[in-house]
This record gives sequence, structure tokens and C-alpha cells, in this order.
Amino acid sequence: GGQRQRLALARAVLSRPKVLVLDDTLSALDVETEALVEEALRHVLRDATGIVVAHRASTVLLADKVALLLDGTIAHVGRHQELLASVPEYRALLSADLEVDPDDLDSDLDSEGALR
Repeated sequence: GGQRQRLALARAVLSRPKVLVLDDTLSALDVETEALVEEALRHVLRDATGIVVAHRASTVLLADKVALLLDGTIAHVGRHQELLASVPEYRALLSADLEVDPDDLDSDLDSEGALR
């Protein structure tokens, strides 16, 4: 699934942008393809600034910093672990995602909250 999304993402990545804006890039992908694309994005985003609009909890792990929008306004900004520990709305959103247990999200992070 998500052939158009994968093609558009491949085109964007091949141009080696300094800034990459992704809006719900993984929404139409199956679980296996999503994992492959996330791994590729981790590699690409090491050398680029990425602004990622995410609707899946697992996608937030691609970010160094997360901005939580509430009622169309940025309500909180921080690392995943910081928000998980201190922002009830953030934890509730992650808990609502049936694919991910918020406690499991910490396993891919180093002691500073950055993705390993």
C-alpha cells in the first residue's frame, strides 16, 4: 500500500534537501513498509531538517523535538521522554494509538531521549 506516497517520498529524498516537510507520510503504508520507510527517514533526517506532521505515535520517534498541537495551537514542545513524563495530553494521545504502548516507545531512545 501507499505506492504514490512512497514514490513522492523517494523523489523528495533523492534531491537531498536541506529541509524536508512531511505531512502524514506513513498513513497509507502497511506495517512492514512503514518500518522500512521509518528506517530510511532516520538516515535521511540525519543530514536534513525535517518537519514531520505525524498522526501515528511511532512516527514521533523520528523527531529530536516534538510539538504538541492542542486546538490548533502549539501547546508543548520538548523531547519525547520529557513530554511523556510531564504532559498528560501527550501521553493520552500516545495511549490512544492502538499500535503503540507509550512505555514501549522509550526502548528505542538513549538516556537523553534521542533516537538510537
